[in-house]
Amino acid sequence: MKAFLVIVALTSFVFGAPTCSRQRPSSGINSAASNATATSQTQSKLVTGWYGGWYGSRASDKFTASQIPWEKYSYVTYGFAVPSEDVQQNLELPDGEAAFNDFIEQARAKNVKTMISVGGWSGSRFFSSSVATADSRTAFAKALLNFTTVHNMSGIDFDWEFPNKQGMGCNVISDNDTANFLELLKIVRQQAPEGFKLTAAVGITPWNGPDGNPLTDVSEFAKVLDHIEIMGYDVYGATFSKVAGPNAPLDDSCAPTDQQTGSVTSALKQWTAAGFSSNQIMLGVASYGHGFRVPNSSIGNDPQKLAQFPSLAEDQTILGTAEAPGDYGQLDICGNTTGPGGVFEYGDMVKRGIIDSKGNGVGGLLFQYDECSQTAYVYNSTSEILINYDSTQSFVAKGEFIRENDLAGLAMWNVGSDTSDNSLLDAITSSMNAE
Repeated sequence: MKAFLVIVALTSFVFGAPTCSRQRPSSGINSAASNATATSQTQSKLVTGWYGGWYGSRASDKFTASQIPWEKYSYVTYGFAVPSEDVQQNLELPDGEAAFNDFIEQARAKNVKTMISVGGWSGSRFFSSSVATADSRTAFAKALLNFTTVHNMSGIDFDWEFPNKQGMGCNVISDNDTANFLELLKIVRQQAPEGFKLTAAVGITPWNGPDGNPLTDVSEFAKVLDHIEIMGYDVYGATFSKVAGPNAPLDDSCAPTDQQTGSVTSALKQWTAAGFSSNQIMLGVASYGHGFRVPNSSIGNDPQKLAQFPSLAEDQTILGTAEAPGDYGQLDICGNTTGPGGVFEYGDMVKRGIIDSKGNGVGGLLFQYDECSQTAYVYNSTSEILINYDSTQSFVAKGEFIRENDLAGLAMWNVGSDTSDNSLLDAITSSMNAE
């Protein structure tokens, strides 16, 4: 999941101005949740999601912890706590303690287990240095377990983006990152109490080895992690792609060869081949889409061309205007000026009349559902903005994929971006648990 995700702000001429957004042992949490809600008790698969702490404190359109549909989740993971530059210090909460404390209080009131996600896109700068030596790993493990003990949390979700691969742009990286990460996990597993859950949010390929290429054997990780959550999203985006493509493709084997850049299907094949069993894998799903500025000359008048990877306009700054959230145009943690994120929350798209609650385009906008990627597109030919996202149909397909491949369940990034009546979550859980 990505902590850097900022919702795109557009002029009213485009789509309206959206608000700001945003990444084995038996399952300790699921088996230990004796007081779980009736909904969770009847689920055969784990239903989890991440909650970004900034949601409770943003200037408009807040989504506080009290609004989380707790009864629908097996457990909820808070994002993020981040490793400090000084590993001897405790974990830092970049969104402040108020939002985190509210999250913990609401979870206790609802009797739902919680985990802490460590890292994230903008919080992985010092992961490498935190695990670099035996002493630093010992100190880091102590900080992690102290944090979860103090707050009575049931597990840790490691979201290192990414070992031996640059993420945010100023992360410390090392050829030994992945090996050192494994050593940290072994320490934490050894020192953690019985039933304590360890998970990791991962990309669509296994972690990089010392040569910078994805490892082909991660079986030792499978011995210490309960689950991994494949982040099957951010495959295409205006800030890092040359063409418009699916944010979270279920499959890409039917796409043009030069656009087969990865999907949920290919990710599952690589992670299982490398040593994780399917029932140790959770599917990370996105309750948001990516927007692109695509000229009409690339789209044409046939909406069937919407899914054919059209070229982007040279200028993508229309995806972030003067109305953009406060973090647009400022310096990020690496000292770089933040550009337009191009991210649209699903629930916000519904509220603004871009799509209906099922994800169908409305208001005369061009709409297409792509059977190859199992994702939806909507296009405004006046503003030349194309958005790709997962609809309820997409989530039904992913629920079926989870069930048919015997995956452990789902993890949604994030719980605050769905509709008020949980259209996406209900679609995937119903499909995932169907007989």
